[in-house]
Amino acid sequence: MVGLLTKGFEVEMYTGTPQGEVVGFADRIVAALPGFVREPDSRNVEYTTPPLPRYEHLLVALLQPRAQLRAYLQTLGDYTLLPGSTLALGGSDRFVRSDPQNPYHDYIEQTYGTRVVTASIHINVGIPEPELLMQACRLIRMEASLYLALSASSPFVDGQATGSLSHRWQVFPRTPATVPLFANHTHYIDWTNDQLALGTMQNVRHLWSSVRPNGDRRPYDLNRLELRICDLVSDPVALLAITALLELRLSQMLADPGGLDPLTRSPFTPTELAAIADRNEDAVARQGLAAPVVRWQDGQTLTAQAWIAEQQAQNQTLARELGIACFLLPLSALLGAGPEAQRWLQSHHQGENPTAIFQTAIQTMATRERELLALL
Repeated sequence: MVGLLTKGFEVEMYTGTPQGEVVGFADRIVAALPGFVREPDSRNVEYTTPPLPRYEHLLVALLQPRAQLRAYLQTLGDYTLLPGSTLALGGSDRFVRSDPQNPYHDYIEQTYGTRVVTASIHINVGIPEPELLMQACRLIRMEASLYLALSASSPFVDGQATGSLSHRWQVFPRTPATVPLFANHTHYIDWTNDQLALGTMQNVRHLWSSVRPNGDRRPYDLNRLELRICDLVSDPVALLAITALLELRLSQMLADPGGLDPLTRSPFTPTELAAIADRNEDAVARQGLAAPVVRWQDGQTLTAQAWIAEQQAQNQTLARELGIACFLLPLSALLGAGPEAQRWLQSHHQGENPTAIFQTAIQTMATRERELLALL
């Protein structure tokens, strides 16, 4: 049996006021706090957790930098951290540069504008063998929409409901526009070098798809899968449950590599598979767990919620064997009540305005972090 894999997170968050106004402090935060890095827009900031196998250690790694950041923001005034993955209550009309001298940031602002001023969670899972990593990327590319369905938290922009659960993933410029399922490591290397030569990628980091291989010297030296599709999950316990679902799926694949390869176990061609994955993501960005998605193994259409529940049931024994069944438990509540976006929209449909909903969510996130920190 495969043991626990290493996991780490890249966490992007907005800073601002308890009233929901987004205010940028990236340059000051990066100068004052080790471990934080700036994004192109100063209104959000990122921290990265180290690769760790055990979930209780991951929880500490998620919470402690956030507590340090909250304490630092208080030294600047009455400022806090904001949930969600879009500029929920305003500010999408302008770009606020964090590093005006950075030519790559010039390119991003001029090419994409505020479509990239989003906050998200990237989940990295260690798989050091290149060909197994490529297969893992193929598998999770075909199922990435399920993780978006569980994490969607961007239904509002500029104080208005957008009609989508993940407006972030609807507008985020997936780049290049067409990304294949990589047949092997050589395919990925050759394709990346072709994109760099064509200018469709500005550098090796400029592959903005739902999932990608990652490592210290891309595209050559790779050691982890990076799932990029998730909106910001403000509750760390919910994030651990989503991560556990991902790890269990990858552990299934590593235990039986031949059984879970979309290139050999699907009736569809590689081009058709990539198109199915993209359509599934678009459907989930709009409708969340209720979205109809196509299962790559057999072409059957089912809801994202039903497909997730199916995987959850399949993985109960493996979760117990790996000692992570307790971390998977919140998944049932997520499937029932839905991700943050669904809960916020339910309040909106009952007559509450986005400003009030978002301000409550700001307080809920802070309270939840205090509760969890008290348990550490």
